[in-house]
Amino acid sequence: MSAIPTENRTAEIEAFLAREGEATAYEEKVALARDVLAWAATTYGESLTIASSMGDEILLHLAGTTAPDFDVFFLDTGYHFAETLGTRDAYEVMLPLRIRTVYPRESVARQDIRFGERLHARNPDLCCRLRKVAPLNAALQGYAAWVTGVRRADAATRTDAQLIEWDAKRSMIKINPFVGWSHDEVDRYAAEHGVFLNPLRELGFASIGCEPCTRPVGVGEDPRAGRWANSDKVECGLHI
Repeated sequence: MSAIPTENRTAEIEAFLAREGEATAYEEKVALARDVLAWAATTYGESLTIASSMGDEILLHLAGTTAPDFDVFFLDTGYHFAETLGTRDAYEVMLPLRIRTVYPRESVARQDIRFGERLHARNPDLCCRLRKVAPLNAALQGYAAWVTGVRRADAATRTDAQLIEWDAKRSMIKINPFVGWSHDEVDRYAAEHGVFLNPLRELGFASIGCEPCTRPVGVGEDPRAGRWANSDKVECGLHI
């Protein structure tokens, strides 16, 4: 991500960035995440949206218990696990979130006609562009800021992620409320707050994506080792 342009850098943003650099204790990180979400809701209002894959349940819980009626969009690629769709439905009922489902321009069947079946196996980058990146860009049209569940601990490609940063590709503010949390801190928060987790977690899925491209991970494996296994692909393109 790029540095926030001068005209978009406010005193509040500067203070949050400084605070994030000093927050080392778990309790400080939780408080910071809630404060950032509350600030974002007040500052951007209807111009703010949250992207959720239903594999970032902590983000949904933080948002729904910090301020009511956050706009949340879920990208339905047509390849999701039934458990992921069920998680979306559960959060619509459990928390005061306005969840909307965003779809690609073409169904999987139409895509198969154009490109052949199992495009995800032959050209996963193109499949992700068609079923994730393009719908994401469309979903973000008209918004000034978006919130994600990105964490530095997720992958080597995300180590430079910031609490609040500039999404240069889309010319908007990007907010990552728990960017500095460790895997253990995420687990602790989930346990302490009784967060409803995608049932795939119990089956060994540490990072959850589309069903054809995701497998459980073994003991000691990197949490994202189950994404696009046996290939050199590590990102779908939403955050890079």
